[in-house]
Amino acid sequence: MSETPHGPASLRTDAMPAWTQHRYGEAGTVALENIDVPAPRRGEVLLRLRATGLNNGDIRVMRGEPLLVRFAFGLRRPRQAVRGMDAAATVVALGDGVTELAVGDEVVGELPGGGGLAMYAVCPASRLVARPAELDPAVAASLPVAGGTAWQALQLGGVTDAATPAASPQRVLVIGASGGVGTFAVQLAAGRGAEVWALCGQRNRVLVEGLGASHTFDYRHVQPGSAELGEGRFDAVIDIAGTSSLRDLQRLVRDGGRVVLVSGEGGRVLGPIGRIAGAALRSVGSKRPLRPLAAVAKPDVLAELLALAAEGRLNPVIERRYPFAEAGAALARVADGHVAGKVVVLAE
Repeated sequence: MSETPHGPASLRTDAMPAWTQHRYGEAGTVALENIDVPAPRRGEVLLRLRATGLNNGDIRVMRGEPLLVRFAFGLRRPRQAVRGMDAAATVVALGDGVTELAVGDEVVGELPGGGGLAMYAVCPASRLVARPAELDPAVAASLPVAGGTAWQALQLGGVTDAATPAASPQRVLVIGASGGVGTFAVQLAAGRGAEVWALCGQRNRVLVEGLGASHTFDYRHVQPGSAELGEGRFDAVIDIAGTSSLRDLQRLVRDGGRVVLVSGEGGRVLGPIGRIAGAALRSVGSKRPLRPLAAVAKPDVLAELLALAAEGRLNPVIERRYPFAEAGAALARVADGHVAGKVVVLAE
């Protein structure tokens, strides 16, 4: 297929390899097949993928769990058959009305609903930002969802830059610090001058300390409520693991501090809805509010993250880069829930 197509209409019937699924389930439901290349609609561009980062959100959609997500992604099977939301890619065609990008531009962004485990994907031009030339596509593709979520979590937690006038150093606890969001949260908080404490698996403590955490603990032995963490000791708690009691989390922060709930365990039907409702109730009139995070794609934040990575001030942790032919194995690895940092699939 031509890398410089003449226009959207000429692409409509061309085929491409893609990892697709036609029913909800585990990674074994995803298989490599040929499908039509999507055509960009108004405001969209067609991308030639170079690298795709995988996230826990891809696994939730793949499984269709909690069942509540099926109202958004498809009741009986995924409406978008191709997983993968984080993308580093080359623009190869423009839909009507797109003026801010040109064919040949190297971009990074979050694909709405997925589509990244394929040779080509479409994306609204407004969700894409330029990839710095010095930044490897695989590194760039690790940033959008996990990096953006970590950034928004710290913002919601009130973690400010210590260089800001009148700001004082803050103490931040990151629970679930060795995963994709966690490794970014540790680095970004440390970069803002915070004293970072972290809970992670024993085998990842050295990794997390290298990212800027001054105190790390094995989550199997230390949890909110443990003496090692104390009470009222933190300005912000970023809870990514989502398994601790809300009461214990709330006790960790000082008056005026905040607990940010990035994710949460729950039932198969409603997922974390009960936990979110409980957080709202416990926060009424409290000086230690619990704030659920609903992270969204923010291109301006992604541009900041890319700049930090290009400058060497943010170093994405990539556990493994899989070739495109092994994308199914990459999904299975993320699904097992023990990835240190990120998994990225290379499209070339």
